[in-house]
Amino acid sequence: MNGFKKYFMLFLTIIATVIIIAAISLTQREMNKVISENKLTYSDPVKNAPPIVAFTTVALGSFRGLIADLLWLRASALQDEGNYFEMVQLASWITKLQPNFSGATAYLAWNMAYNISVTCSSFADRWRWVSKGIELIRDEALLYNPTDPILYKELGWIYQHKVGNILDDANLYYKNQMAIALMKPFGGAEPNWEALAKAPSSINAFDKKYPAKSPYREALKVSGIESTSALLEYFEDKGTLPAKFTESIANPAGLRKIIYFLRAEWLREKFKLDPSLIVVINKRYGALDWRLPETQAIYWATLGLEKCPEKADISLERMITQALKDSFMSGRLLMIDAKNYENVITVPNLKVVDSVLATFQKAYEKNKNKSFLSAKENFTKDAIVVLYTFGGYTKAQEYLDMLKKEFPDNREYKMGLDHLVMKEWSEDVKSATMKQANDIISGLLFRSCYYLVYGDTTAYESHEKLARLVYARYQRDQAGTEKRTGLAPFNEIKTNIIKTCLKNFPPEIAKILETQIKSQQKEAKEELGISDKASPPPKTP
Repeated sequence: MNGFKKYFMLFLTIIATVIIIAAISLTQREMNKVISENKLTYSDPVKNAPPIVAFTTVALGSFRGLIADLLWLRASALQDEGNYFEMVQLASWITKLQPNFSGATAYLAWNMAYNISVTCSSFADRWRWVSKGIELIRDEALLYNPTDPILYKELGWIYQHKVGNILDDANLYYKNQMAIALMKPFGGAEPNWEALAKAPSSINAFDKKYPAKSPYREALKVSGIESTSALLEYFEDKGTLPAKFTESIANPAGLRKIIYFLRAEWLREKFKLDPSLIVVINKRYGALDWRLPETQAIYWATLGLEKCPEKADISLERMITQALKDSFMSGRLLMIDAKNYENVITVPNLKVVDSVLATFQKAYEKNKNKSFLSAKENFTKDAIVVLYTFGGYTKAQEYLDMLKKEFPDNREYKMGLDHLVMKEWSEDVKSATMKQANDIISGLLFRSCYYLVYGDTTAYESHEKLARLVYARYQRDQAGTEKRTGLAPFNEIKTNIIKTCLKNFPPEIAKILETQIKSQQKEAKEELGISDKASPPPKTP
């Protein structure tokens, strides 16, 4: 009898618990309805949330705010003590307990990326905290708040400012690590975005295309892999497919489609990047280098504008114009330092110049904010110098004529193209940022290659000499002893510019350049009395 009574009481307890939870759930639904109808909060109840978030928001009700407050106190105490090991988990819990409180998540992410990161002496540890800040917004908060422009702005800002700028001593380390991480799913410097966009959009969609008796399924069995998810894990870990799998897929085109899907899913899963949106952005602005932080900022600002209710947010529009300008000024990555992570060499992406100008104009017309017009004028002037420096004389003159027409009273725009550029050069070198100095030096070396092709060795030598002078002056006056603002060795910059020219010039022009460089190297060695068993100039990669 006692046993029966014991089980009966247990049964009643379970029934009572279920009834109480059901009652709480019904009450919470009614409360959410009243809250939503009467606008008692700034945000609606969370929709399509993961099970743990749905449980905490319903079962805990108002108590979750109290628990979150206790976690905030715990996090603050740990930070004051310099004990950061629990911070990531605490931030995740706070985000789950208050999924709609985007301001809290934005602060926690900013705190990890900016405040906590700089307390670490190791660059690897700093990058770990910056990454955690990015992941808190990208992987968690945006899952619960996909229409909140604040989160998109904060995420884009970490990419654009923390990773893309030079204020942190570890900025070159960040840029290298980010580029290296992205090149793994890319399979190189740049993937075939069109092919990735055409691949199935999920593992379920992919599996539907390959039924049980398809060659793909047979290849999985032969290679001992249970599912597409397991194949993706293998591909992410090894960067390639099992040999038995590739041997079993007789159709090369079919194998390429499988690899395109795996790369696309890797990007969606790990970096939350949708290849279809990247194709849209590339068509809108021109081909961008997706290994760079400024391009990532453009992606998240663009996605934010698409997701936010009114399809408009001035902060996100400003981020796009600023990051797009940076993408023009130094938007092509020539070299990363995968060994020491100490150097990054970029050059301007001249293909996006018209898009940048049009974006400033559209932003002004949409928001009627004069700051966009001022930014447009400043960009046009900068673009003239960059275009001229890299041999785009016709386009530079076109932009100068545009400024003359829009600002007829401005004396500066009435001077000739050569005089304007020389004036801007002299001013830029005096107070140049690392990017500006790198662009000027790279541009001068680029033009020197042009002159060498056409046999004007005097102009070639004078431009290289001027590039060396700019380099020396910047390293002396601006970089000083700070590694974060220093440039790569001059010969390294020169070598990479020559490689770029050999790769991008028409074949007949590249051949002339290669011959001329060999001749220059031979003459230089003869003057120094060095044997002509020297290494050849850089070949086309």
